[in-house]
Amino acid sequence: MSLLRYLYNTIARTIFVLKGTKPWAWGYHPYKENAIDCVLKHGEFNSDSLLPGYGFRIDERIIEYPWLLSLLPSGSGKLLDAGSVLNNELIISHPLIADKKLFVSTLAPETVCFWEKGVSYVYEDLRETCYRDNFFDWIICLSTLEHIGFDNSFLYTQDKSRKEKDINAYQTALKEFHRILKPGGMLYLSFPFGKYLDHGWFQVFDASMVDNVIDVFSPSAVKEDHFRYEPDGWHVSTREKSKDATCFDINVKKIYDADYAAFSRAVVCLEMIK
Repeated sequence: MSLLRYLYNTIARTIFVLKGTKPWAWGYHPYKENAIDCVLKHGEFNSDSLLPGYGFRIDERIIEYPWLLSLLPSGSGKLLDAGSVLNNELIISHPLIADKKLFVSTLAPETVCFWEKGVSYVYEDLRETCYRDNFFDWIICLSTLEHIGFDNSFLYTQDKSRKEKDINAYQTALKEFHRILKPGGMLYLSFPFGKYLDHGWFQVFDASMVDNVIDVFSPSAVKEDHFRYEPDGWHVSTREKSKDATCFDINVKKIYDADYAAFSRAVVCLEMIK
């Protein structure tokens, strides 16, 4: 990072905190990135117990990235980022990602890309990918499954044909993941959990839908972790504790809720072995 960029980020984080630490306000992204970087560098993430104040007023990326990197094995192999959630400098450069051949599949080109690092980009529907059977060692699909079959023209593409409404479309993507994942390969999933709600451009999964996700993928083994957001930060949770959780959507609701949640108030993270 250049000195100028470092100074900018430091000033932005300071102003963000001084102005009330309000999610999505100016300075939020440097603040969030710095928090994630600190967690990854110092190994502060534990899926069984989070530190007091963990991820205060930060969205679920503060859970998803450390959770993933606490489980992803080291070593070479083919890794699919289904949905392009890994496509940023901090995560792309992490040793556990950098030592793998990374493929990114998403609907449309993004302004940031890392071809110079050997990352391959394909723009496609995750329900019908271009990859052959049993191709990947690992598939990562974080905060993406909830958007499949919904209105992706809202934020992610100008293609109006992507304005859909199919609440079961995620099942087709899961079957595709199973097809292109090697036997013994691992699928890492995360998505909003709680009280079912159709937000138009994404949906919140309830317990019955989580069961359906597992049934459709039909793993040989599964690890299920839950986390929920409260006014003081993120906590380890369970299906029961998170069953009524909701989301705060800054894109449609401009007034913060009392807890200043940045987005999802609960997420479920699944590690499934084919």
